[in-house]
Amino acid sequence: MGIHPGEVSAQRRAGITKLLGSARARPELPEVAREFLRRQRMLVVGMGTRIGLMTGEPGFIEPLGATTLAVRGEAPFEGGGEIGTLAIEPWTRRRMRVNGTATQEGGRLVIETDQVISNCPKHIVTRQITSVAEPAARRTVEHAALTGGHRRWIESADTFFIATRADGQGADVSHRGGPPGFVEVLDGGRLRWADYRGNFMFLTLGNLELEPAAGLLFVDWEQGHTLRLAGRARADWSGEQRMMEFEVEEVVETTGDSPLRWTLCP
Repeated sequence: MGIHPGEVSAQRRAGITKLLGSARARPELPEVAREFLRRQRMLVVGMGTRIGLMTGEPGFIEPLGATTLAVRGEAPFEGGGEIGTLAIEPWTRRRMRVNGTATQEGGRLVIETDQVISNCPKHIVTRQITSVAEPAARRTVEHAALTGGHRRWIESADTFFIATRADGQGADVSHRGGPPGFVEVLDGGRLRWADYRGNFMFLTLGNLELEPAAGLLFVDWEQGHTLRLAGRARADWSGEQRMMEFEVEEVVETTGDSPLRWTLCP
């Protein structure tokens, strides 16, 4: 899968003349990628506005060949199709995106890979797993709007994840990080954050050029809760610092979503 029109548009807006984008991605999982994925305990998965976590013991992500990946467990949303995934190792600041086409087969999610991308460590906050909680029943609540508690959660976050998808061009999950407060909660259920310089691939912005629907995921790293937001995102290219705005349309909070307990590295 080569660079798509949305990525071309985003790169030109950013003043990038050498168009690369997803053309740098390959469908094959090299051995170093397979080893990295096998030792992970968490995978962020997304299909457009739908985004969530899958967790397990090391080995729950299993490469089945050069272009096939099996993830043990049920996806946090129903249906198959174009999917983006992100494996992130905060304590080493390594991350890898694996995008492709997914089907749920029994007790595992099987992904035929189209894009395998190893990203730079920029803006990754270092954390380590300190414990794994006993399995607990998840409790999911849909909210009509952001609550005061949600606002505090978002405004204190140093990390979140964003899922995007452009029909026929693929899905993607990306990481965003910054100092606490880098995401602002504005009036009327809108979020805003600075879109810091990254790897110049523009997969997220490229998808948003074609389809503004997106999903955001905030993680309570200490307690394992998650906050999922669905809505529409757009980039403001007018200033020296590119800004993103997100119009919140759906709010879903899940307690006990992950058994992993993390702390910041000293």
